[in-house]
Amino acid sequence: MNKEQVLKEVQAGYAAVARESQGQKEEALSKIARAFGYSEEDLAAIPSDANLGLSCGNPVALANLKPGEVVVDLGCGAGIDVMLAARKVGPTGRSIGIDMTPEMIDRAKKNSRAPIQGVVYTQVEFHLAPIDELPLKDEIADCMVSNCVINLAPDKRAVFKEMHRVLKPGGRLSISDIALKGSLPRELERNLHAYVGCISGAISLQEYETGLQEAGFSSIRVIDTRKDLNAYAQAEGQTGCCTPSMEERPGSLGSLPVASDSCGDPQEAGGGCCSPPEEGLYSKLSEIIGKYDLNQFAAAVQVYAIK
Repeated sequence: MNKEQVLKEVQAGYAAVARESQGQKEEALSKIARAFGYSEEDLAAIPSDANLGLSCGNPVALANLKPGEVVVDLGCGAGIDVMLAARKVGPTGRSIGIDMTPEMIDRAKKNSRAPIQGVVYTQVEFHLAPIDELPLKDEIADCMVSNCVINLAPDKRAVFKEMHRVLKPGGRLSISDIALKGSLPRELERNLHAYVGCISGAISLQEYETGLQEAGFSSIRVIDTRKDLNAYAQAEGQTGCCTPSMEERPGSLGSLPVASDSCGDPQEAGGGCCSPPEEGLYSKLSEIIGKYDLNQFAAAVQVYAIK
């Protein structure tokens, strides 16, 4: 699959998540957020619809944001980290969210307009764009954060270069992501559900560091936080979009799987690529977690670097 096809599949999966109401899954999604570092205070400071249980860390808590700073969130989803960052940079700062999925941007804007604890987030803005083509001027950000999104980008080197371009000299990264500790089982390498679920598109710890160095960053640290990746199984039942089964394509940094022709006929019973809710993103991840301990192959990491 080329870059555009991969982005289309990822976009479809997360659009389905964005469209769904949390309903009875709210507590399960809160448990996932807490498992990856969000406090009760954090969750109380945002609309519940901003937490979709898609995090693998809490990058804002570790970003050392200060009043008046400009922070950019790559892959902002429903806005959880943009709003938490806005509270830290205050009314004189700016908190900017970037996401390539229209449904996510719509949900984030709606969430940011909801007063929480008397706070209305007037210093936030959202832009519809892929994270390797940021619609921002050079050297405008003091800090860039991202939460379990860079692993989804087909061209990670381009993302690293864009981060470096948009940061001010001396600007910093605080990124939560998933990286590989070793080779994945073949089933996970070939499974696009595992790609959309942030596993099979991940790169190794060493590739992460090397990619940031090549983009011009220094003082790079890629830290295994030892958070439990199997926590995602708690949100089983959240919708997503199924995709064709995948065949492996060898490659370098961020190499991608290739679609095979086993999707099925959408006119046949049970056929086609759009699954019912029980076959969504988290259900598929739960199936994978039922077979594999993801912690054996991958790690939730916190990434720091300076421009």
